[in-house]
Amino acid sequence: MRIFVVAGEPSGDRLGGALMEGLSSLVPDVQFDGVGGPLMQAQGLESRFPMAELSVMGLVEVLPKFFHLKRRIAETAQAVLDTKPDVLITIDSPDFSLRVAKLVKAQSDIRTVHYVAPSVWAWRPGRADKMAKVIDHVLALLPFEPPYMERAGMECDFVGHPVASEPVASDKDIQEFRSAYDLGDAPIILALPGSRGGEVERLAPVFGEALRLYLNDRPDARVVVPAVAHMVDTVAGHVQGWPGNPVVVDPRDMPSDQAQSQKRAAFAAAELALAASGTVSLELAAQATPMVIAYNLNWLTTLIAKRMVKLDTVTLVNLVAETRTVPECLLDDCQPTQIAEALKQVADAPDAQRNAMITTMERLGRGGEAPGLRAAKAVLERMKA
Repeated sequence: MRIFVVAGEPSGDRLGGALMEGLSSLVPDVQFDGVGGPLMQAQGLESRFPMAELSVMGLVEVLPKFFHLKRRIAETAQAVLDTKPDVLITIDSPDFSLRVAKLVKAQSDIRTVHYVAPSVWAWRPGRADKMAKVIDHVLALLPFEPPYMERAGMECDFVGHPVASEPVASDKDIQEFRSAYDLGDAPIILALPGSRGGEVERLAPVFGEALRLYLNDRPDARVVVPAVAHMVDTVAGHVQGWPGNPVVVDPRDMPSDQAQSQKRAAFAAAELALAASGTVSLELAAQATPMVIAYNLNWLTTLIAKRMVKLDTVTLVNLVAETRTVPECLLDDCQPTQIAEALKQVADAPDAQRNAMITTMERLGRGGEAPGLRAAKAVLERMKA
């Protein structure tokens, strides 16, 4: 069996790696082709070009890279057509993925699967109908998503999220992490300003000032900044001068499983996290780390987003657990003073988020079959139907 798989950012690479592992366990002779990051490459993928080229977020932010991305879309679609896989699986990054699927469907009957349902329950509900023209089957991360996809005419299976099946860092893991970075017994505050260049450029200065305000009365605390491989140098440049003698966790010289293990240990060791909006909220919840979410966009994208977003929260922990326990400082509220105040509130009552985190992990599949394997089974069973 030949499978062409495309991911465009670290969260997609995480999903793709787990899916590929599941497919390999069910179909030993499976062959992979496509685009992905280190976790997918660890499962046997030779990426046709660096996945980091596709890690762009925001309506306006895409414009400077438009023509390059357009070339990559055409190149990727042509590779699918030339290799004639049994199935094309695109993972998140809909602006890229669905354009590839559209070109493929226009010239073939290759089956298309998209992993991660678009958030039509949050904004632009018409996307599901457009998506149904080029996608046969959707793998949904959230339990309430299948009806939206099925109403548009696509097959859809809720498969959970791989983060729910990952191990929780042990006390030994935490102590080894502290020792490796000479952190002693200092309180640890995580800072996670994103995995894309534009995010880090916008958020790192705001995060740094917010931490300065919050840590004014915490001289003993240390700041730890886990970074994705392609952003280490950028992140390291931004955190110079931050309070808390920041430590940047660099995964570049580690095997992918060691890098993930160390990241989990960093999360579990922290008493509090300040993070960009995204999948990282689930990773923090998996390690029971209290958090504040902060995010901002280009000013024009912000104006557009305000008109289009229908929900009062964007954090997956809040959405899945049906609570609002994770504070958010978004768009105009992404200001150092407001973020620092939110950090203080969470630090004063860290247990307020615990039940929401437990509920989130249970609803995403913790304790059950691994979501990556569930996703693999769904792909194969729908192909047989």
